[in-house]
Amino acid sequence: MEATAGPVLYRQLLLWDQSLESEDEEEEISEPLVPDPWKPQDSSRSWKEVGARPGAWAQLAVALLLLATGFSLATWQLHTRGSTTETLGSVAPPPSGHSHRPGVYHHGAIISPAATCSHLGQELLVAGGNVVDAGVGAALCLAVVHPHATGLGAMFWGLFHNSSSGNSTALTSGPAQSLVPGQGLPLALPALRLLHTRFGHLPWSRLLEGPTTLAQEGFLVDTPLAQALAAHGTKGLCPLLCHSDGTPLGPGDQATNPKLAAVLYKAASAPTPDFAWNALLSLLAKDLGLEGHSAEPMPTLEPALKLPLAQGVLFTTPSPSAGPELLALLQAALQSREPSSDTCPPRLQATETPVSSALATVDSSGSVLLLISSLNSSFGSRHLSPSTGVLLSNLVAKSAISTWACPLILRGSPDDTEADVLGLVASGSPTVARVTTHALVSHLARPQTQAQHQHQHQHQAQQGPTESPSVCGQGIMLQVAAHAEHAHVSSVPSGCCPYQGF
Repeated sequence: MEATAGPVLYRQLLLWDQSLESEDEEEEISEPLVPDPWKPQDSSRSWKEVGARPGAWAQLAVALLLLATGFSLATWQLHTRGSTTETLGSVAPPPSGHSHRPGVYHHGAIISPAATCSHLGQELLVAGGNVVDAGVGAALCLAVVHPHATGLGAMFWGLFHNSSSGNSTALTSGPAQSLVPGQGLPLALPALRLLHTRFGHLPWSRLLEGPTTLAQEGFLVDTPLAQALAAHGTKGLCPLLCHSDGTPLGPGDQATNPKLAAVLYKAASAPTPDFAWNALLSLLAKDLGLEGHSAEPMPTLEPALKLPLAQGVLFTTPSPSAGPELLALLQAALQSREPSSDTCPPRLQATETPVSSALATVDSSGSVLLLISSLNSSFGSRHLSPSTGVLLSNLVAKSAISTWACPLILRGSPDDTEADVLGLVASGSPTVARVTTHALVSHLARPQTQAQHQHQHQHQAQQGPTESPSVCGQGIMLQVAAHAEHAHVSSVPSGCCPYQGF
């Protein structure tokens, strides 16, 4: 663990200050909300008819004054609405009057597999949270709405880069552990709580509000979950994800998980992290007919593995994740004179990668959090705990390397005051390390001469610093970056994962 044990400070993410806006901004409003005061409102009446009545000019002057006042108020309301829209994470032009392509924001952003969870993460950012708050909140949300890929029964790995200190820290789950053969020990709650306790800002209970509400009041089944149900069936998943006749829920159907809501509520109100986790284990032990569970190694925070390069420093997660193998692949690819951005590096020799879920958050100062989790198979062990609503993982081999976990962060040279920070995390592919290696080699293969570097900055201002034309295998690559005091989010393939920011 890192030597510093105190709280970590971040640069505060401030909303736009209207007092700092340009005076020319109001000129950009194209359509007023009131009619043109210089245009007659009744075409059947002429100026001559108006002037024929006593006091008409005085009335006209008053009318013009009222219209001018109304126009001024309407302009202010239009401006206020524009500021609010930007705060809610749309791609509308910010108060400064300039606009960005989708996925570029002034303060912070999040990208995840579910629109509901990306929106929840964005709300936490706007509420004053940092990238850890947003990422952990979104991960808990995914544990509710994407039970085919993640959940409280999943294993989690994380990689956090702190722009304030320049340090990168890995969240490590350690070797997979089992409650009973074929059903893994659920370490999601202690892992995410540990990460939040060390680096989060908002109260822990605030992060659990949204996921608890979704589990209790219901969430809509989205396309990824519906496709997993259609492909793998509902055995072991009813009544959580089934109609009354046993058929699987489809896109747009509503699902609830009140037992999971109760677990999340207890986790939010528990006096200590151990209290909530022990309560969950007690319920699971009752469901599985166990008398108890002995203490096992818990998730930890460790210094990230790093590899210095001419272009900066690479960070990833330590063993038993695939991070060390990823760095070995990258070293081989970067030392060779032959690698091309169009050629996929050699495949990592490992067993087939389990189903996994990934998300990423970034702020404009360069803090990045990458989280990836897995239940191993789709829906894990397919054992739905009746007391907790948790699906346990079937990733239980204590010596297995987590080939699905190799998030990567590239921090530019510390000598460059405008150095970028790039985060890459992949999921859903049997060659995750290969995918990540290919994406980074493609990024580093760009021309870096001074003239080309300036052109690249201009191009990136419009297209973003993390665009990649393709990805090896059939996986998904989430990409986040801090560039030119903006937060960037994107994915390969484009449009696969919803993002939000402000």
